[in-house]
Amino acid sequence: VQLQASGGGLVQAGGSLRLSCAASEHPFSSCDIGWFRQAPGKEREFVAAIRWAGSSTYYADSVKGRFTISRDNAKNTAYLQMNSLKAEDTAVYYCAAAFLPPRWPPDGYDFWGQGTPVTVSS
Repeated sequence: VQLQASGGGLVQAGGSLRLSCAASEHPFSSCDIGWFRQAPGKEREFVAAIRWAGSSTYYADSVKGRFTISRDNAKNTAYLQMNSLKAEDTAVYYCAAAFLPPRWPPDGYDFWGQGTPVTVSS
């Protein structure tokens, strides 16, 4: 599965962005999808995940209540709606896919997309 993340950009604090993660191949509907981010000088961190059927979601505490993960399997695309953005949300955001993972949330991901940068100005 090839993943393409898009939708990043520059936004003021308090604003919103929606990131998209488009997959190139059919197994997308059998994959749990995760969003991760990496800020300058920091390690990559988990942001959110969604089950292959969209039946379950899981969020990092830092984004809970502000970010929403969703997916449209008919379009082979997952989304991350980010509201009430803060300066500390500034990072490169990556999407990843876990094919038929044995656990929820997944403890590993098989495919990664390139990142899309998000900059939140305060």
